[in-house]
Amino acid sequence: MDKKLKLIYLILILTLNFSCVEKKSTKKETKNAELVATSKTDTLKFTSGIRAILQDHKGNYWFGSHNDGVSYYNGKSFEYFTTNEGLSNNQIRSIQEDKNGKIWVGTAKGVSVYDKGKFATYSSNFNAPRYEWNDTNGDLWFYAGEEDGINRFDGMNMNYLIFPKPKNKNPDNTYGVTDISKDKDGKVWIATYAALFNYDGKMVSIFDHKDLKLKDNELLHIRSVLADSKGRIWLGNNGIGVLLKEGDSITNFSEKNNLIHPTSTRRGDKSQPGTLEHVFAIEEDSEGNIWFGDRDTGAWKYDGKNVTNYIIDNKLSSPMIWTIYKDNHNSLLFGMADGNIFKFNGKTFEKQF
Repeated sequence: MDKKLKLIYLILILTLNFSCVEKKSTKKETKNAELVATSKTDTLKFTSGIRAILQDHKGNYWFGSHNDGVSYYNGKSFEYFTTNEGLSNNQIRSIQEDKNGKIWVGTAKGVSVYDKGKFATYSSNFNAPRYEWNDTNGDLWFYAGEEDGINRFDGMNMNYLIFPKPKNKNPDNTYGVTDISKDKDGKVWIATYAALFNYDGKMVSIFDHKDLKLKDNELLHIRSVLADSKGRIWLGNNGIGVLLKEGDSITNFSEKNNLIHPTSTRRGDKSQPGTLEHVFAIEEDSEGNIWFGDRDTGAWKYDGKNVTNYIIDNKLSSPMIWTIYKDNHNSLLFGMADGNIFKFNGKTFEKQF
């Protein structure tokens, strides 16, 4: 074989080897990319409603869904956690951060805490001793199932506290906790379906059908509560709209502003456009405006004088707002029933996640 043929043969062998190396390398890189894609994605993939939102002290967002568990967003990608990763249940009721930076997730069945990349679970033990309210301390409060009390974490144990309730006259209405709000004096306002409870650090007060001055044909079914910066207590109901407690005065805010339809049954039926009857979320913005999220009619803002109705997006499969959250930048985020999250930009709503 002459020198020219040898040179051509050598070049051919090197070219084939390089080609094989290229193919092997590309295949390996693709496999790694697929592994990354299965654990983290760049868009929020929840299909059930957003029931809870938290922005932690580092600026990361945590989203709790109605049936899909929790998602964590670090500004670049989303990571998902379900019962497979240690959550006690995939239906999320609340998300909180404690003073040590641990993330506490209240679920439909127990409480899970995320710390150092792992979940630990505290289950509600209804057979355990039910402590007196003053025998426990701690700022973390949680839904405790459709029972007659609430869970309070004291730093070591999850304590189940019984509500000092009257006899429930309506067997279809329970004292399951639906929302919690703390006022400027540190008092805790606890919304349940059948009554509102207030804990001032020493005693528990109850506000039921009679105390809230409801009519005989009106069913109390509280879904949200807000203690605002002015000391007012707002209650969102599924059926009778918004109740406003100012000191000892109780008024039906929806009725006062003609936002209950004349033909409404006030029992949870679908609302007519332009009404505020099924309020599942309440929040105060940085300017002191009060926002309401309605199941059927979208978002509402009260500026102290006027009430304005906003349609978040006409393309949504459902206008229902599960939660309204004010983040670290004072932006309002609206968690929707179809899994979308919108931000109010001062005039309109933009899809954020």
